[in-house]
Amino acid sequence: MKRTLARRDVFHSMAGAGAVMVLPIARLLSLGAAQAAATLSYDSNAQFDLAVSEVELRRNSAGRMLMARIYQPKGLGPFPTLLDLHGGAWNGKNRLAEEPMDRALAASGLLVVAVDMTLAPEAPYPACVQDANYSLRWLKMNAAKWNGDAFKIGVYASSSGGHVAELLAMRPRDPRYGLIPLAGAQNVDASVAYVAMRSPISNTFARFENAQRRGRERMVKYNTVFFNPWESIHESNPQEILERKEEINLVPFLIMQGALDDNVLPSMQENFVKTYMAAGGSCEYHLFENSVHEWVAEPGPQTDKAREVVKAFIARQLKA
Repeated sequence: MKRTLARRDVFHSMAGAGAVMVLPIARLLSLGAAQAAATLSYDSNAQFDLAVSEVELRRNSAGRMLMARIYQPKGLGPFPTLLDLHGGAWNGKNRLAEEPMDRALAASGLLVVAVDMTLAPEAPYPACVQDANYSLRWLKMNAAKWNGDAFKIGVYASSSGGHVAELLAMRPRDPRYGLIPLAGAQNVDASVAYVAMRSPISNTFARFENAQRRGRERMVKYNTVFFNPWESIHESNPQEILERKEEINLVPFLIMQGALDDNVLPSMQENFVKTYMAAGGSCEYHLFENSVHEWVAEPGPQTDKAREVVKAFIARQLKA
């Protein structure tokens, strides 16, 4: 595996969200002088008004125009940039899925861009990963238009969007994922600086088996539509990618998991985190007590805590 980051010891702590096992962020092995000078300024406690707009991203193979929703802080900037990848079990939802989180993060001084992705009924895997790859390259080329800085672009993702984000981060130069051309960006890759996630599907096959055991026919169908041919459920499984010891990029991950989630089980996440760390990666894992799969969709102290956890994580990455 490609070891891009150093590793620190694992330690345990307690936080207001409940029991939290924290696997601290490692600093980059080295930073060039130019990069060190370009460290972005970000105060997670800041508050900005926002300008929200939408632009066309690209038309997918099904003929649907994929859109990008831009949350731009009103201030001097330039602002650190974050790409949001929505969930929806690969079969539903769009760029609006995480709007409350996107607004909260943008208001702290981040240019947040949420994008549509191709849904499984339109085209199966890897179409949505190709969309994410294209979107990341597109954002690197265009962030400055909205007062964003393309240095150290990160990703926020949820559920199936987390699965896409893990593949994007681990395989930034996979020729299959980078198949969609982008004019003027021949030398721009889809590498990311960090990924923050809520309930990512880090083990696709284990999650499918869980849906089968619980008799969730709709979720089973979502999997069979997306993973077509079926063998791709293993080829694109982040857990199995690590177990196969593929050569991948290892960037800092944040994983927030609901303790009551019966969709993506905490045990699945904990195993992935341990495997990612064993491979040389860096990951923070926060277990939110009394929280289900999509707890951040509802106002409350755990949702507030999740927003603060994400902002603090991003602040650390931008200072690294």
